[in-house]
This record gives sequence, structure tokens and C-alpha cells, in this order.
Amino acid sequence: MAEDTLTDEFCPVPPEQRPLEEYGQFCRSWFFRWPASSAHALLRPLLVSWWAALPLSLLVSSGSWALRQDPLRLTAIAVIGALLLPLALLVRQWLGWRHLLLRLLNERIAYEESGWYDGQEWDKPLAWRQRDLLVARHQVGPVMRRLERSLALMATLLLFGTALCQAF
Repeated sequence: MAEDTLTDEFCPVPPEQRPLEEYGQFCRSWFFRWPASSAHALLRPLLVSWWAALPLSLLVSSGSWALRQDPLRLTAIAVIGALLLPLALLVRQWLGWRHLLLRLLNERIAYEESGWYDGQEWDKPLAWRQRDLLVARHQVGPVMRRLERSLALMATLLLFGTALCQAF
């Protein structure tokens, strides 16, 4: 523990740019904490976003002259089109968590001292690497798997829905 405190004193990386601190920021973030706790905590905001996008999607779908004559198909296309907003939210979640995972797994920390794109790198001490690896495997890993399963499910729904609309 004394070595860890000593490393903190000589670490040139600003505290807010350290991977473990970034993980803490993700867990405190309203948006990025959705998948961190459970699948249910991720599903609820995605359903709310889908429900919110549905009226707009229905409005856009009703602009088609051919679909106005077929209300069932119009509704099906609107339901499928409304999946694009939750898909975009999932992709953004995946990109953020993936970036964090890569920073935790990397042996060097990339950082900027002044904010003028003066990119520097600092080798993590062994204690930091071990700690970051534990967090990456046991905290961020399950989040990534949850997001990947959700993305696969969303892609399946989109493909199935599109194929269904084409079939009829």
C-alpha cells in the first residue's frame, strides 16, 4: 500500500485521466451506468427511448403513399424504425465501455497535461496494472458482455422485422 501511495505522488497523469478514475466516472454517470448493474437496468431506458421514438417513426412512415393504404405494414415499419434510437444508444454505450476497457488493459496510460493535444504516455506500475486488470475482467467485462448481447438482440430484431416487412 505504501508503494501505491508513493506511485500516486510521482504519477504525472492528471487524476481525472487515470483509467480507474474514468471507471468511477462511468459508474456515476447517468448514461453509462445503465448496463453496469443489471440487464433490467439497461432494458428500461432502451424501452423508454423506443417508446419515445415510436410516434416520430410512425409520422415518418406515414409519409409513404403506398404505406398509407396498408396500416398493418405501416405500423410494423414504424415499430422497426423506432428501434434505431435504442440501437444508437447501445452503440454509444458499447463504444464508451470498450474505450475504458482498452485503457484498463493497456500497460501504458495515454494522457494530456495541458489540453493542447500534447499526448504523453506513462508506464503503469505493476500494482496499478494488476488492479486495472482485475477491474477490467470482473467489472467491465460483464458490462461489455451485457452490451454485446443487447446489440446482438437488437440487430436480430431489426433483421427479423425487416425481413418480415419484405415478406408481406
